[in-house]
Amino acid sequence: MKNLVFLLLVLLGTTTALPAQGFYDLGAIQTIQITFAQSNWDQLLDAEYAGAGGYIMAQSVVINGVEFDSVGVKYKGNSTYSANQVKNPFHIELDTYKNQDYQGYTDIKLSNVSKDPSFVREVLSYQILRQYMDAPLSNYANVYVNGVLIGLYSNSESVSKKFVNSHFYSKSNAFFKCNPPDGAGPGTSARPDLVYLGQDSLEYYAAYELKSDAGWQDLIDLCDTLANAPAAIERILDTDRVLWMLAFDNMLVNLDSYIGGFAQNYYLYRDDYNRFLPVVWDLNESFGRFSQTGSGNLNSTAAKQQMSHLLHASDANFPLVQKLLSVPRYKRMYVAHCKTMLLENFSNGSYYTSGQALQASIDAAVQADVNKFFTYANFVSNLTSDINSGGGPGGGTTPGITNLMNGRSTYLLGLSDFTQTEPNFSNIGLSDPTPIINETIAVTANVANATTVYLGFRSELGAPFTKILMLDDGLHQDGAANDGVFGANFLINNAFIQYYFYAENSNAGKFSPQRAEHEFYTLTATVSNPNGGDLVINEFMASNSSTVADQNGQYDDWIELYNNSTSSISLEGYFLSDDGSDTKKWAFPAGTSIPGHGYLVVWADNDESQAGLHANFKLSASAESVLLVNPAGDIIDEVSYVNQTVDISYGRFPNGTGNFQLMNPTFNAENTGSTNTTVNAANATTIHVNPNPADDAFYLKIESPDAEEKTVFIYNLNGTIVYQNSVSENERINTADWTPGMYFIRVENVFIKLIVK
Repeated sequence: MKNLVFLLLVLLGTTTALPAQGFYDLGAIQTIQITFAQSNWDQLLDAEYAGAGGYIMAQSVVINGVEFDSVGVKYKGNSTYSANQVKNPFHIELDTYKNQDYQGYTDIKLSNVSKDPSFVREVLSYQILRQYMDAPLSNYANVYVNGVLIGLYSNSESVSKKFVNSHFYSKSNAFFKCNPPDGAGPGTSARPDLVYLGQDSLEYYAAYELKSDAGWQDLIDLCDTLANAPAAIERILDTDRVLWMLAFDNMLVNLDSYIGGFAQNYYLYRDDYNRFLPVVWDLNESFGRFSQTGSGNLNSTAAKQQMSHLLHASDANFPLVQKLLSVPRYKRMYVAHCKTMLLENFSNGSYYTSGQALQASIDAAVQADVNKFFTYANFVSNLTSDINSGGGPGGGTTPGITNLMNGRSTYLLGLSDFTQTEPNFSNIGLSDPTPIINETIAVTANVANATTVYLGFRSELGAPFTKILMLDDGLHQDGAANDGVFGANFLINNAFIQYYFYAENSNAGKFSPQRAEHEFYTLTATVSNPNGGDLVINEFMASNSSTVADQNGQYDDWIELYNNSTSSISLEGYFLSDDGSDTKKWAFPAGTSIPGHGYLVVWADNDESQAGLHANFKLSASAESVLLVNPAGDIIDEVSYVNQTVDISYGRFPNGTGNFQLMNPTFNAENTGSTNTTVNAANATTIHVNPNPADDAFYLKIESPDAEEKTVFIYNLNGTIVYQNSVSENERINTADWTPGMYFIRVENVFIKLIVK
């Protein structure tokens, strides 16, 4: 039987999810040991920083016990660097001289925490931001040079071509770092503010750093469109992602950003759909550490608490803010995003819980850091209380994070923009939840307090959402006219569809899901509905890092077939494919058969030169279909998915007949599934959840032989992390504000399902 399944779990949104949870795991401090052959390595790095800005070769760099020789190292930073301090920021480039990487990463960016007594501003800010847009991973690392501990650093993922390729599915288009190449500061007027300076690219060189081979004209076109044709801005800019960025910078008083005095610290990448996508960078002065707005200074915590959410809305020097917020619909969307951030992180106190967990995990490392810029007492108190930091790079008053944000959340949520009656969604439905490709279906939703409702949908990863008006006219399977049920018809043109809703009245807007467009609903479709036979796709793995190797020791993708019958089936004339337009892509070799109740594994490694069954295609961990085709050319089984994760398979449970689900891999063996409340993985770690289903909260218990803290990740069906924390044994987790539905809990490589009522 042909089955088409959307793989429900998306881990971190990239094909490198598990390595990211290694090197950027919030539950572990990384250890980085740099060894220079020269004893005057600090002088050499200082001289290079002051001169050409290139790399000095380190004799070796050891990362968590893995050694690399001949590595490029240099100092980085602008205001955080000083030749007179021991603890300077580092940029380590593993592949400067040799082709090498650590868990797929070549560039390691280490910040010296010189502006932050709490040590959590950067890591916590990224943790919040990743809920709403693609953003770097971030954690901590102890850095040693020539055997001496320099100190504890924040370790944040580089916004590189690898990053944009993982998140935006290309890497060769126009790519800009929006920071002045010579550094921002009082001595320069260069601002990467997207103000239009004419058609001469020379006018932009001082404010932007080109990271691609070409692209200046693309940037000029963006600035020109903002200035002179703002109505066409969605054709050249991902406006929703920009609104999330502006909301984040404003809500968290992150003024060393586009909305601050230097209008910097973000990247722009132009995707294959010719839209620029922003990526936020450098959050060490988030939560009010920076005071310059570009139109004045906020010199007290009270002033930062009450900073206008519409800062720069009328300022032509900040066209991203001015042009977008001058459009009433964009302003309502922006306020909706701001309100979502406040309610999900600050008014409920979850950010404080996360900050406490981060501080607890690094407490000993902070105490051991003799080169830190603040006292240990400052570290302990600055999560809540203001600190007068004195002189030096960390000087000035640093707001207590909760002092700032509790006051800010209360202030903003009391403003009229945030208290307006907003639309309310209920009873979202599909006329056919399992449609056939090329079928037109109706989508409906009950929406109260709305005058206009839109449906956004797409069928390609990373593509712009097509937005259509939903109507309450009784003609779109929406019941009677004017009954509060809105409907829209659209054509299913692919195996999966991602969609969301936006509704508004004259005063307020609201999304469903509320984190759209970063989150969305999904549906899957089939090419047809043939009746199945005995031969099925039983299990597959599209991202095999360490589960099982082929005969050459290579960890390749694999596809497992199963014969439900008692008799052997000849596979001569059968095909496997990953392309619906080329269903006969790989033919089984003559003489291939599968015994009754037997298994057969094909390596999807695009290497037919190897002995055995090796298909001429690889599986994409981002989005793919696997098709099994009989000699007549009929598709007898198919699985389609989006974003498989590393070393976790999807297979039928019960074995051979059931629906596909997340599971620990059972290569060439009976699928055992992982649907129970308690799951044991390789007799190592056991998870218990009670109650399941959960109502307002549940208790999570972890049993592990090593008795160490484990990092718990909880994902919704879109793969977005809704909870992340280090847990030793027992933890009560509040779900009162979570959307009802299915979630996945992960501890190491053990997964269980959670239902929230």
